[in-house]
Amino acid sequence: MREVCSSSALIADAADRFYSRVFVKVEAIEKQIESLAPEELAAFRRWFHDFDADAWDRQLEADARTGKLDALADEALQAYKSGKCTEI
Repeated sequence: MREVCSSSALIADAADRFYSRVFVKVEAIEKQIESLAPEELAAFRRWFHDFDADAWDRQLEADARTGKLDALADEALQAYKSGKCTEI
């Protein structure tokens, strides 16, 4: 008789394979970073800082455009109006 796999088992298997590939890729990147000369590592740090900051900015802008931050903004405004905080 043929074994029937549940959709959750298929999804879990696909996720395991995906994360295994990602982990191997990350390990390879880590090894490359560890092999950098000090000046190369400094350049990488600068590049990654800028890269990460740009990604953060894009995500924040997207969240603001789609309204994901509206509740937080409303909460902050209410706290300000009720005197729980002050202008900086």
